[in-house]
Order: sequence, then C-alpha cells, then structure tokens
Amino acid sequence: MGAGVRKGGFCGRFVVASRCDGLIGARTVCSRGRGLLGAQHGFTLIEVLVATALLAAGLALGFATLRAATATVERGEEMARQNERIRAVDGFLRRRLASAHPVAFEVDDRSGEGLRFAGGPERMRFVSDVPPYLGHGGPALHDVAAVRDRDGLRLEVSFATVLGGQTFHDEPPRPPEPLAGQLRSVRFSYRGLDAQGALTGWLREWPDPQQLPLQVRVEVEGEREGPWSTLVVALVQGQGLLLEPADGLEVLP
Repeated sequence: MGAGVRKGGFCGRFVVASRCDGLIGARTVCSRGRGLLGAQHGFTLIEVLVATALLAAGLALGFATLRAATATVERGEEMARQNERIRAVDGFLRRRLASAHPVAFEVDDRSGEGLRFAGGPERMRFVSDVPPYLGHGGPALHDVAAVRDRDGLRLEVSFATVLGGQTFHDEPPRPPEPLAGQLRSVRFSYRGLDAQGALTGWLREWPDPQQLPLQVRVEVEGEREGPWSTLVVALVQGQGLLLEPADGLEVLP
C-alpha cells in the first residue's frame, strides 16, 4: 500500500511536470512563470486621467503662449503703421509749409489786396510747390483742412492752380488727398512778430492774410494712438510782422 502511494505520488508529480516543460524538476519554474505573468498589468484609470490632464494643461499653455505672441506681433505691426503714417503726414506738412511762397491766391473784395496766407484753427490755405507724385508740380494753392463727417474727423489737402492772383480749379474737380483719418482733434496755430518786433504767442487765427506767419504749429490727436508729436514749422519766407497790436487776438497755450 505504501508503495502504491509513492507510485501515485510519483505519477502526480510527473503529470504536473509534463504540463509545464516536460521536465520533472520544472514545477517550481512553472509556478514562478505564472507569478511573473500575473504581475503584469496596464495603466489604471487614475493614471490615465492624470496624464490626460497634464496633456491638456500643456496644450492650453502652448496655445496661450502662441496667442500672446501673435497679439504682440500684431500690436507691433499696428504701432509701426501708425508711426509711419504720423511721419508721412509730418514730413508732408513740414516740407509744404517751409517752402510756402508769398504769392497771392485770391483778392480780398474789401481791401483789394491779395491773400497770401489764410489760417484758422482747423483750416489753412497757402501757396507752395506741389510734389511731383501728386500733380504736375509747380506752385499751387494748398488747402489743408480738418473735415468732420459720419466717419469721424480726418485731415485732408486740396490743390488748385494759382495764376495772376487767382485760383483755378480743375474740371472735373479733383478730390482732396487724404492725409490722416480716425482723428480726435486737429488744431492749427500761428506765430509772428508784434509791433515791437517781439514774438507773439500762438494765435488761434492768423490776422494778417497779406503776409506769411513766422511759424505754424500743428497739433493732432488720434483716436487710437493718442496725441501726436507737436509739429512746429518755420516758414522760410515768412515775415509775420503784425502792424496791429496782438493784444486783442486769442492766444493759445
């Protein structure tokens, strides 16, 4: 009976071994293999959620950085365009005013004298050379004015031919050339000499249309870029001698 038990036990071990690798001593190896296979597993739900959250945060940070960089570039380009526009307008007005001629463009009906410079707070007229890219060149009346319409305030200039103290407009009329739009305010002021030969303050209107002022000041404020740099131009051929006292004239700061 004891031998049968041993035999049966031996057969049991042999059957188990044959199910693994065909080796009698492989029972331990088979058990270890099953233990290693059982230890392998995938990601847990928490790990997947954490990884997803980190990925989403990284993408959000990257998109936010990209949007900020794009907005910075757009703001820089807009500032460059605004500065270029300001420089273009300042350069045009500076060159045209500095080269203004004491040439009459109209005759005053009351005095019979020729008008050589008409200046108000938002409009001024004078004779200067037209740049070749805007016309045929030569002396012409420059009518620089701030115009208000439903689109807001803009600065523009019109040209007309001057001959023999008279102004001749083109037929059909030539539309004004725009200088700047989307403005909040435009103000012109003028400066000359009083009867004692001293400089006057900045005058809201130029009182002597028979002669050019010594200086013209242009102040512009844009809707987006704010106040422009104040432009002060000295007229080369300006006399600016006020024969009448300037005490009654409105002087600006």
